[in-house]
Amino acid sequence: MTKDKKDKDEGEEEFDATDEGEPEREKWARPIDFVLACIGFSVGLGNVWRFPFLCYKNGGAIFLIPYLICVFIGGIPMFYLEVCIGQYMQTSGIRAWRLVPLFQGVGICTIMIVFFLDCYYNIVLCWAFYYFFSSLNTYLVWGDCKNWWNTVRCTVNGMFPEENAAQYRTVNGTKAIANETGIAMSIFNGTIGDTVTEFWENKVLGIDQSTGIDDPAGIKWDLALCNLFSWLVVYLCICQGIKTSGKVMYVTATSPYIFMLILLIRGVTLPGSIDGLRYYMVPRAEDWAKLGTIKIWVDAGSQIFFSMSIALGTLTALGSYNRFRHNSFRDTLIFAFANTGTSIFAGIVIFSVLGFMAYEQGVDIQDVAEGGPGLAFIAYPKALNQMPVAPLWSAFFFIMVILLGLDSQFVGVEGFIAGLSDLFPKLLRAGKRRWAFVAFVCAIMYLVGLSMVTRGGMFVLQLFDYYPCSRLLYLVAMIECIVVAWIYGVRRFYDHIQVMYGRLGGHCCVQGGRYYYMAMWAFFCPLFCLIMFILSLIGYSELSYTRPSTGVYNYPTWAVWTGWGLAFFTVSFIPIVMLIMFCWKYVCGDWEFRDLINPIGLKPFQLMPGESYRDTVPLKDTTEKYAADGSKKQDYAYANEGYKVDPNRF
Repeated sequence: MTKDKKDKDEGEEEFDATDEGEPEREKWARPIDFVLACIGFSVGLGNVWRFPFLCYKNGGAIFLIPYLICVFIGGIPMFYLEVCIGQYMQTSGIRAWRLVPLFQGVGICTIMIVFFLDCYYNIVLCWAFYYFFSSLNTYLVWGDCKNWWNTVRCTVNGMFPEENAAQYRTVNGTKAIANETGIAMSIFNGTIGDTVTEFWENKVLGIDQSTGIDDPAGIKWDLALCNLFSWLVVYLCICQGIKTSGKVMYVTATSPYIFMLILLIRGVTLPGSIDGLRYYMVPRAEDWAKLGTIKIWVDAGSQIFFSMSIALGTLTALGSYNRFRHNSFRDTLIFAFANTGTSIFAGIVIFSVLGFMAYEQGVDIQDVAEGGPGLAFIAYPKALNQMPVAPLWSAFFFIMVILLGLDSQFVGVEGFIAGLSDLFPKLLRAGKRRWAFVAFVCAIMYLVGLSMVTRGGMFVLQLFDYYPCSRLLYLVAMIECIVVAWIYGVRRFYDHIQVMYGRLGGHCCVQGGRYYYMAMWAFFCPLFCLIMFILSLIGYSELSYTRPSTGVYNYPTWAVWTGWGLAFFTVSFIPIVMLIMFCWKYVCGDWEFRDLINPIGLKPFQLMPGESYRDTVPLKDTTEKYAADGSKKQDYAYANEGYKVDPNRF
């Protein structure tokens, strides 16, 4: 079912891999759409609030050494592998793993992981919307202790407000001593609060009214509305498929860099910013010894997985929207450069402001630097509060956070939807049915997310993040490498990549990359993933959550078992599907083991000259059958009735 037209962007024939009677599958309008989609999905909040902190904690520029090594050993090869699977198979999710039918459970597993991720990632997005709306004022509401959510522990920049000084004579028998400037020497056995933390915990989360995961304490309806608004934005971005989301990506994937540049210009003009940058980038003498520790390598490897969105299945979905001849070899290198560059650039933006914050408070940079959501929703708002025209800079910062999170979210949801709609294309792929299906998926994820906008919702979110969406990625990525390299065959897979590229397959870069990628997929990537998985298990500790105001909360046993249950349920689809495939083939009879590890549903343009399989789907103009002796087939193809491929096509 080829088309008689030329691909204007690629200069190659366009191939259609849809089956007879199925709605035609969408393709990216321009080659750059794919690059922007990958950057938009993978370059997200982790590049802003995780990488800079890891870089600072592990010796500044020294951290770049293990990070870049992990990029070349794990990041680039795994990214390219997942994209090529989608592009070669021209489908996503479960159907993409018809490449090796025995392991179609890998597709289900990745769909489950991205489902959990989409449910809780949107909560982070709704927090950003909440802060943005709160910034639309003449002053920042977290800038003083005069609000109803503040407590008697509240301080502003480490100082008690003058008007409240009388309250701190004695509290519950603990003497509070304030000096002339109002700085608390001792209060509540050494625990004091600050206005930004109290805004975050008491106003935004409402977590002060919850004792733990078993005490939701009711839904926070303002957060629920922000979450609903966020889901409406996501729905509008993806309801019409990639033709709409591809255009939205031009804004959401590029605009954050504009706001980063604005914040950088503002940051480097503040006093103390140079000290912040020095802490971030300049290694200290004692830091060189960290290269010999396991921790710096684990931090680098984990950051690669999370920042490049490996083993989520979404990269396979994005690759499946490429035209068959698209040069994803080039795009992989562009993406790796953009991802790493953004992480470093974001760290400069963040630490220039943290340096100013430390300067204003007269403390060391390590006393104000923190990673994770605390950086975006506590540390940075504290710094914003000390700037002139604070609401303006706050609005800029949270617009940047929203844009970084928004494209990651709607591309992630698109990856989930693509995986299911490709499974039932006639029912879910086109027209009003797609609109309804996207609305249904968004509604389900919103309802799941309601458990995370209760006053105890942060405890639920941490559970989703810690178990099914963290160390499980290493295991899934390792299985992907082993299946492609050792079961399907790494040489056969790269041969198919060169077939996919057509004339470009003989280019010196593609040919040279052959040995690099084959070595990575067969040896280094599986070993890298295995080491990361083992180290994550060795370093495992029971889930806990640290609140700035009250300390560490340890999750009850039932919650820990629930988290492990979600993780095992997700990965269990891999052996379950294997068992089903074996049983199905046994019941049907007349089968060989090779039927389970050879691709099904391929079109002739996806094959090499003389290659064929039992389930090869013929084109309308290729009906000549080859001889059953298999004389023209490659060593890994076996004799069975199929359809001949014209060698001149390649």
